[in-house]
Amino acid sequence: MTKPQASTTRSRLGTAVLGAVGFTFLLSACAPLVLGGAAVGTALVASDRRSSGTQLEDQTIEMRASSRIREQLGGRANVYVNSYNRQVLLTGEVQNDAAKTQAQSIVSGVDNVRTIVNELQVINSPGFSQRTSDTLITGRVKAGFVDARDIPTTAVKVTTHNNVVYLMGRVTPKEAERATNVARNVDGVQRVVRVFEVMSEDELKRLAPEPAVQPSNGATQPAPAGTAPRQ
Repeated sequence: MTKPQASTTRSRLGTAVLGAVGFTFLLSACAPLVLGGAAVGTALVASDRRSSGTQLEDQTIEMRASSRIREQLGGRANVYVNSYNRQVLLTGEVQNDAAKTQAQSIVSGVDNVRTIVNELQVINSPGFSQRTSDTLITGRVKAGFVDARDIPTTAVKVTTHNNVVYLMGRVTPKEAERATNVARNVDGVQRVVRVFEVMSEDELKRLAPEPAVQPSNGATQPAPAGTAPRQ
């Protein structure tokens, strides 16, 4: 009989991989890269460590940068744009160094971009098998974060290209080390690149929402409207 814990782990991995596969199909169709909490629901907006305005800026940066790169570089590049807190990560492949430099220049002209990390590789575009491997690795890393329980999954963005895992987000030093160690131990990962914005524990506490004030046990609760008080 299969142990419940193993079944739960496989279920989480399956969910993460399916999500990553769906994301890959969007990329292959040249769909806009809409990422961040605001794209997937109100709950994630509330738990994201970016403000709702910054999340919207990140989505806009990704869409505009991706569109401009496709227009200006066309078949000379296979570029993926990820933005977190207005810090942009470029991954993928270009045909030569000139195209790599041009891609970064294009992104630098997009409004609200704060910094750019250019990880583009000058190689031929990967085949389907490599893209499938990258998708599976991303799913495994995300599933590892869920199982670890002490990694804020909504604060860490994962992307993989050519077996190299890139981690983005606003995290504390402890969270950064923990996430890196989990990613490093995933099968197939050759290297982990951290593109984190490190914050102190005090900064993290200031981001936490204020707890709701609960009435004391001795407090008198108001009677429902229309209910007469007992005599």
